[in-house]
Amino acid sequence: MDNIRHAKHDIVAPLIDENSRILVLGSMLSPKSAERRFYYAHPQNRFWRVLAALFDCDCPADSDGRARLALSHGVALWDVIESCDIVGASDSTIKNVEFNDIDTLLTRYPNVKKIYTTGGTANKLLMKYNKVVNNPVIAAAVSLPSTSPQNCKTSLQELIAAYSIIIE
Repeated sequence: MDNIRHAKHDIVAPLIDENSRILVLGSMLSPKSAERRFYYAHPQNRFWRVLAALFDCDCPADSDGRARLALSHGVALWDVIESCDIVGASDSTIKNVEFNDIDTLLTRYPNVKKIYTTGGTANKLLMKYNKVVNNPVIAAAVSLPSTSPQNCKTSLQELIAAYSIIIE
């Protein structure tokens, strides 16, 4: 396939601070997120609309506002994959995975006690990574539906209901 790209996550650091209690992990930055250098940046991705609904606030239009929304509610963001080969943003094409060092991130930010993954691929890869590091916080990760525009079978209301677990 000539449209395979080798994607590296080094262009976007984890969005996290000392107050983060929840870590939301995707699989890998989409091309649009990589281009905009921020998480869930594709205009049709519903992640920010879901988060705004959960915290009963307006949905920020820019990366700075989105970062404030997440961090002000104790939500950190990162991805499971540090680098891989992928076609577009299709998780089903991911190959040659190198993992981000999530275990070290959790050591550095000990207030993070809960992990959620956005989509089945992120969760599957996180569990594969955890077989090596054996971290109980990672082992207890909860898989949530993807907010990607590719997951059109799940409505915005269904996503909000599923993601409400992060504020309980």
